[in-house]
Amino acid sequence: MVSFLRRHLTLFAVSACSIAVGIGISSITSAGAASASKASRASKAAHVRKASRLGGGRSGMRELGRLAGRAVEGDLVVSTANGFETVSFERGVVGSVSGEQLTMSEQTKTATYKTVTLTIPAGALIRDDGSKVSSLASLTQGQRVIVFTGVKRTLVVARMAKG
Repeated sequence: MVSFLRRHLTLFAVSACSIAVGIGISSITSAGAASASKASRASKAAHVRKASRLGGGRSGMRELGRLAGRAVEGDLVVSTANGFETVSFERGVVGSVSGEQLTMSEQTKTATYKTVTLTIPAGALIRDDGSKVSSLASLTQGQRVIVFTGVKRTLVVARMAKG
């Protein structure tokens, strides 16, 4: 499961971005239909054209990468050898660690969404600055962290914040 998560990390990020793009395109086109002014419709059309670029080419992949960098939590349904599996992720900054409890602020570099406390199972794979560690206790306050939770496995990846 862990190697599956590692191999498909980019796929997870692109999938999350695609979902967000679909929602964005839907809201943009809905708003465009309700718009009355010609200038407003032209502006909405420009946004739709820009959003449609997200699906292809180098600029589209660059836009998807930017969107993935802003995602702080989500659920992805991925295809596996045994059917489909839901994988959840939470991304943010470590607030505290107590036993199996990880308290983190789901946030980007510039904005905080919310603070959550996750229970990390004993068999979870934990990586701290690229090294495999045996427990959550090795994580420290202020580290950037992303937690992937699948049906059978949990992966915690932490690193020191840059800067």
